[in-house]
Amino acid sequence: MKKNMFYILMISTIISLTYASYPQEKDKSEFGITFNGYVRTDFFYDTRQTVSLREGHFLLYPANELLDKNGEDVNAKINFNLLSIQTRLTGKITGPEFLGAKTSGTIEAEFFGTSETDVNGFRLRHAFVNMKWASTSLLVGQTWHPLFIADMFPNVVSFNTGVPFLPFARCPQVKLTQSLGSVNLIAVVAGQRDFTSNGPSGFSSSYLRNSGLPDLHFQLQYKSDNLLLGAGVDYKILQPRVVTVKNIKTDETIGGLTSIAYLKIKASPVTFSLQGIYGQNATDLMMLGGYAVKAIDSTTGKEEYTNLNSYSIWSEIYFGNELQFGLFGGYTKNLGSSDNIVGAPYTRVSNIDNIMRIAPRVQLTSGSTRFALELEYTSAGYGTLDKNGKVINPKNINNVRTLLAVNYFF
Repeated sequence: MKKNMFYILMISTIISLTYASYPQEKDKSEFGITFNGYVRTDFFYDTRQTVSLREGHFLLYPANELLDKNGEDVNAKINFNLLSIQTRLTGKITGPEFLGAKTSGTIEAEFFGTSETDVNGFRLRHAFVNMKWASTSLLVGQTWHPLFIADMFPNVVSFNTGVPFLPFARCPQVKLTQSLGSVNLIAVVAGQRDFTSNGPSGFSSSYLRNSGLPDLHFQLQYKSDNLLLGAGVDYKILQPRVVTVKNIKTDETIGGLTSIAYLKIKASPVTFSLQGIYGQNATDLMMLGGYAVKAIDSTTGKEEYTNLNSYSIWSEIYFGNELQFGLFGGYTKNLGSSDNIVGAPYTRVSNIDNIMRIAPRVQLTSGSTRFALELEYTSAGYGTLDKNGKVINPKNINNVRTLLAVNYFF
């Protein structure tokens, strides 16, 4: 009943905004909203079981071996699915100026759901207002994490958008961009919502919130018609516990620094992209790594923490317009920690040493319709966690996904 009321409220809001977009009086003519989006269906076929989200739709990596009593790998089993949950609706809003700034807003949602039990559920992706002056802009609301470079993310067919080889998250934030010709200085303070860190109570935004400080980000970017070049740093502090298992108040925190550098070149008809990432505690970014307990006070139960680090590199090249051919490649590695681990590691996955992916694709676009075919080979090196959070004796587990997607844009 509550979900039905939510849908009714959402539809009523859209209708109201649409009505308001038509000028009723002359002084309201600056306000309006336009809708766009797409209807999409994905058919995918995997050669083994995978670690993924939403019934396999958002593929991360192949599942590790799971041996039965006869020594047979239970996860060496083909599977497929056919889903339309990526279908999306976006509302672009314009309005009158604010203190001399042009204003705009965006609301975007899709039917991807918020959990495995909510497949087909309507969920919020973006909701922000942007104010733009001559050389300064201020964005307030939920949108891509600043480490996800929206101008150069991989143009792959898969909904995973290249994860786990690049930072992927949306978050509530305040973003200030200062333009100096072709150079942009970007500063962001951000929180967590749908993409959160792991900790003693599972995945939650409470660890960042309890630290008392938002995620802090700074980026320097050069942008022209044919070249995008930049680098950035991101720092966040987590407080995993406010009270120990022995009921003693604690304020121990763990800070993590993530850095990126990226390059995109357009030389028609070819586009080339390259990005490198060094991550500390990058669990909330859908990457390898996290943090772990390195010391425990036996009297109070107070814990000290250490970062589990990782690095990643990915590249992409594609050419063509209506008929487009592309190739994506990525590699990421778990670097562990410089400290000994004496307690639980808080990660997305702790027993993978490295992941590699190669994904060629072809897509045909005519008018508003696109057919796309992609082969995605992903290999994950599963092993045993050592005392430093590194993985030893990895064994490669492989999966090949064949993906056919049909989009109708409006």
